[in-house]
Amino acid sequence: MKDGYAPGQPDATGLRIGIVASRFNPTVVGRLLDGAVQALQAAGARRDDVRVWWVPGAFEIPLVAHRLAASGSVDCVVALGAVIRGETPHFDFVAGEATRGCGAVAREFGIAVGFGIITTDTVAQAEARAGGTHGNKGAEAALAAVETTNLLAHLGP
Repeated sequence: MKDGYAPGQPDATGLRIGIVASRFNPTVVGRLLDGAVQALQAAGARRDDVRVWWVPGAFEIPLVAHRLAASGSVDCVVALGAVIRGETPHFDFVAGEATRGCGAVAREFGIAVGFGIITTDTVAQAEARAGGTHGNKGAEAALAAVETTNLLAHLGP
């Protein structure tokens, strides 16, 4: 293993990137997706190398991410969704399983999974994190996936 790797700017040139996005909370997730795609293109990805798969909700994201990773058709995955707290414990179950599932995919396949599933108490908080006053967590997740992919390539098998 090599020490001291500091890549600076993530480089998405030539990477095949799979984005798995939830249709639930479509306005927020659409903004996360726009931010992710723009960030990836700014980092050198060709639009044709970025594919988007839509799933019903955040709970389904890890399963599709798992299938993509297993297929070898992508170099990294970006998970995008918005889980907004309601009046029941459903939020806790969905958010927890989506988080654990994405982490499990990364560990099982040794592939970067950028985690852009935001969890908030209100729609306003979600909007603030989807291109609002708190930046765009979709863009951040996409760049984290690219940077981690670059680092894994540097480290070797």
